[in-house]
Amino acid sequence: MGDIPRGNRPLSPHLSVYRLPMAAITSIMTRITGQVMLAGLLLIVWWLVAAAAGPRAFAQADWVVRSWLGYLVLLGSLWALWYHFLAGIRHFFYDAGLLLNRQDAHQVSWFIIVGSVVLTVLTLILFVF
Repeated sequence: MGDIPRGNRPLSPHLSVYRLPMAAITSIMTRITGQVMLAGLLLIVWWLVAAAAGPRAFAQADWVVRSWLGYLVLLGSLWALWYHFLAGIRHFFYDAGLLLNRQDAHQVSWFIIVGSVVLTVLTLILFVF
């Protein structure tokens, strides 16, 4: 089969050419935060299993959990939990046929982002510090 000449047709634009709407970005982030929560869950489960396994295993797991990387994973998981929670509430509204126009979806997307950060900080203040 021979090559078909392109002629003067433009190339199809790459994804980087398009600007995704905020609702699409927050939808993609909802899927990503689900995976981030899994990382935190695995870390906590490992810590609990190590506590049941004995002092040596617990000391190793506790060292990782209390390291800067452990704190970063737990902080990211906490933020992801709040983000995922707020995005789930948004989908209840979507399922009810509400907030589906472009302006409402944009505003709710920003509410999810700001709200998840605020709730993460409040959780840290109330339960950690």
